[in-house]
Amino acid sequence: MASNVVNFPCNIGAIKGLDCATFAGFKPSVNQSFLCVRPVDKACNRRLFTVRASEKHDTPIRKTGLSDEECEAAVVAGNAPEAPPPPPRPAAPAGTPVVSSIPLERRPRRNRRSPALRAAFQETSISPANFVYPLFIHEGEEDTPIGAMPGCYRLGWRHGLVEEVSKARDVGVNSIVLFPKVPDALKTPTGDEAYNENGLVPRAIRLLKDKYPDLVIYTDVALDPYSSDGHDGIVREDGVIMNDETVHQLCKQAVAQARAGADVVSPSDMMDGRVGEIRSSLDAEGFQHVSIMSYTAKYASAFYGPFREALDSNPRFGDKKTYQMNPANYREALVEAQEDESEGADILLVKPGLPYLDIISLLREKSPLPIAAYQVSGEYSMIKAGGVLKMIDEEKVMMESLMCLRRAGADIILTYFALQAARCLCAEK
Repeated sequence: MASNVVNFPCNIGAIKGLDCATFAGFKPSVNQSFLCVRPVDKACNRRLFTVRASEKHDTPIRKTGLSDEECEAAVVAGNAPEAPPPPPRPAAPAGTPVVSSIPLERRPRRNRRSPALRAAFQETSISPANFVYPLFIHEGEEDTPIGAMPGCYRLGWRHGLVEEVSKARDVGVNSIVLFPKVPDALKTPTGDEAYNENGLVPRAIRLLKDKYPDLVIYTDVALDPYSSDGHDGIVREDGVIMNDETVHQLCKQAVAQARAGADVVSPSDMMDGRVGEIRSSLDAEGFQHVSIMSYTAKYASAFYGPFREALDSNPRFGDKKTYQMNPANYREALVEAQEDESEGADILLVKPGLPYLDIISLLREKSPLPIAAYQVSGEYSMIKAGGVLKMIDEEKVMMESLMCLRRAGADIILTYFALQAARCLCAEK
């Protein structure tokens, strides 16, 4: 440990004539901050004492007993205690060229030169309160691992779900979103199970609200987990996804979820006009307090693969490109955002997250509403796989990716890393 040295002249005020032994009897230990006091200048008429602040001691530190006026008088008389010398300038390695200093008026590296400065000027912060934890649930009692998503499970809604929520709350994550794995026997072309008030999701909501009344529960509003066709809407015989008929079903689904106790319903279907219709349906049933988080810019992305395995909800035919957005489009996100705002959305969501930072930033700039980002299953699984293969530092990449989503403008992040990242943040504190 480095030592701080302070020299006190012995001929000032009340300490004149004090014997060195008065200061020298400190016993070494690890609890105080003074090692010893000893004379250091024998050539001078004044006896100087050096205080080395290094190791700690059990004995309380003794003060000189001088009043403020006596301390000031000693300084005015030229007898100021000596402080440690300035630290030496670090030497450059051998062979470093000797050059003239570049005449720069601004050197941005000055604000990055120490951890304290970097923390002081950090523009973006992240905390467990920014996370919404996506949880997969099923009717079984045991938790079933999801092969494509290491560390994620289909949780038994009566046991594993409650335990996982408890773990999340312990580290400050108090918002979740539920995704059900529905039995195939309950799936139909019109997805009627979506609004069964005794279905899996409503039962899970009621259970969680009974145990954790202050838990914030988001729900997914879409037909794909309940559809025998695996699409987000009703499919006509020619393969067309029917818009208005699907919206009718979604409204009933949202009301059933709100009645069970959902705080935020989240239409992820990308049907036109669904936000306004859901808002009207909720208000008509007395759920004016329930918020809508609209999947505003949900792209037809290849990053969703592991999620569809988790819910067994892959489309039975075709793709979702007629209702989800083209990954090549940027301005179209503004069209969707303007529609959702005008229809009464409370939160705008972008999905996927990291590949679409420009869209997050765009909506943050153009909209006054809170912005959500969904770090989807493909993003999660790639980081997990890279960590297992020792190609990357999983924890550092995880935290960097989440910070990037916040920096781009996301107020909240739906992420499967919520529990793991929150534990890391708690450990830092």
